[in-house]
Amino acid sequence: MMRFPPCSVLVTYDQDRQQLILQSVERARIATALKGAIEMPVLLDEFEFKLDDEFARRFGAGVLSLIALGQPDLKQYITFTEAPTDRPSEE
Repeated sequence: MMRFPPCSVLVTYDQDRQQLILQSVERARIATALKGAIEMPVLLDEFEFKLDDEFARRFGAGVLSLIALGQPDLKQYITFTEAPTDRPSEE
């Protein structure tokens, strides 16, 4: 099996083609471009280290909202609820 190197994932909205584009890039290749970039850490302990459906929904919503800040034309397609959905209580 091919070993996949540690990477960063870039998400780009191409307005002309109306596509979201995902790209996997080796961290070393983009290190210079990231110097001075704003970091928005997602602390996994705040989610009890559960990368579940709700985490994925909120993470994806955050990424799309962030992209829409710089490309407001994307906002017209966003219809998700930004607040967390109700979770069933664990008994």
